[in-house]
Amino acid sequence: MVSAALADRTRYAIKSGGIHMVYTRKSPALLIIGLVLLAYWFAVNGGYMDGVLKYLNTTRIKPEMIQLSLIFGLIGTGVGLWHLFGTHTEGDLDYYSSTIAGGMFILGVAMIVKWYLDPAVAKISREIGPVIPGKRFIHDVFGLNYIVLGIVAGMIIVNVFKIPGWAENGVRLSRLGLKTGVILLGALYSLGELVALGKLSVVLIGFFVLGSVWLVLWMGARRTIPNSMGGVLSAGVGVCGVSAAVASAPVVKARSEDVAYTIGTILIWGVGCMFIFPTIGHLLGMGYVQFGAWAGTGILNSAQVAGAALAFQPTGIETLKVAEIFNITRVLFLPIIVLWLAVWYVRRESAAGVAVQQVDTSRVIFEKFPLFVLGFILMFALSSTGIFAPAQHSGGRYFDNAKTKLLEAKDLGTLSAEAGKLQREDQKQALARLIETKKTQSIDHDTVLRGIVNSGVLSREANTILTRMHNAVYHTSKKVAAFRDWLIWLFAFGLTGLGMQITIAAMKQAGGQPLVIGGVVGTVKAVGSLIVILLFVRETI
Repeated sequence: MVSAALADRTRYAIKSGGIHMVYTRKSPALLIIGLVLLAYWFAVNGGYMDGVLKYLNTTRIKPEMIQLSLIFGLIGTGVGLWHLFGTHTEGDLDYYSSTIAGGMFILGVAMIVKWYLDPAVAKISREIGPVIPGKRFIHDVFGLNYIVLGIVAGMIIVNVFKIPGWAENGVRLSRLGLKTGVILLGALYSLGELVALGKLSVVLIGFFVLGSVWLVLWMGARRTIPNSMGGVLSAGVGVCGVSAAVASAPVVKARSEDVAYTIGTILIWGVGCMFIFPTIGHLLGMGYVQFGAWAGTGILNSAQVAGAALAFQPTGIETLKVAEIFNITRVLFLPIIVLWLAVWYVRRESAAGVAVQQVDTSRVIFEKFPLFVLGFILMFALSSTGIFAPAQHSGGRYFDNAKTKLLEAKDLGTLSAEAGKLQREDQKQALARLIETKKTQSIDHDTVLRGIVNSGVLSREANTILTRMHNAVYHTSKKVAAFRDWLIWLFAFGLTGLGMQITIAAMKQAGGQPLVIGGVVGTVKAVGSLIVILLFVRETI
């Protein structure tokens, strides 16, 4: 995204006839945002907001409110004073300084949504009562949490009120938050998780990515769209959305309108998926692994994958971890797809009697391959050395016989009554052992029990008991817990900013044929992967 921003900057400079431009605006907006955050910090820290926090049941996150509002209030006030009264000259510092106001604007919207709108919607939903059996409330079924609400808020702002001029540069760079979040996520995988999910993802992604690319090319030939359009659309729909479309464009000689139509198709399809996938996942009672695998396989764009995963599970990152492994596996197929399209395009054009100039495919792959994937792999490699946290991230004691960590009689009754629902032999044995000994016995035992929770086979009451037993012996270190909280904020920031970039005008660019082909193939991939995952995926993380 940084290179994209620099490209934007270069483009603007050219438009202005080579005249040097100063991007930092002398606007009081950032200073006002900073002062508002400091005022909010004063109100929360002084206890003046306690009544509201208690009403919304958000008292537990009061320390987060105090910390974030103070840190970013000071940053906004300090940089805002410099924006308003400083002297600014053209240069890299000027450009990146100009993005801070937009970043703070997105953060302010994300704070309002996460701290107030999300709890208010949940409160109203609970007051209405369950809408389907299993105590599922409206906000649970439709995934109306801070991720979805943040995206919607961003879309309303850009399409109804427009982005203020002083915030435009920052909004353009907001996807940097998403990419950074994915890179940092690499530090939270264990080798066992990566191996188990990696095998599963290679099989599923390999089948559906290659199948989707083939299907787009096949439909494109029959609907007689240009080869350049078919090539770039197949990469976008089959692999990883916008990044794949941009990477494949040079090898199929794609025109700017081909890329625009593809991005429009991806936007329309992906925006719908972000709202529909979590709802279907909740209605079908999918587990974290199942939904993460489905989102990572069936949704086209990386940002939309993260949005759907966090919408499905807003208070944890288990689903996000699975979804991103599938998403990154999909990106790793990009070199294969680019080579395939290069050969396909030359053959198609040659058969039509068109002279084709050869393209350095290896150079295209090297220059266009998404860097965030390499960053993710690097972070995982560093994490495997134990540099960030102890190997198991655990401070618990597995053989503690304290009465507070043992199952009670009513818990034993609940679990015993539901034991017959399990199909897998290892899960049956793990649950029987838990009932017999009344406690979790080892890391492996705990892993299998977590798999039972993730599978969603048992009732919510039974899963609550198993989760309590997990928490009794497995404690995430404070360092890792804080790291996860910052990750969640990075994604909340990036996805709210993503919403501010989804314009009606951009979606209208999809055109006729690309949208029809992309819609058909996207639907086939989503439905097909859902069926396969429901039938065969029962993995644990």
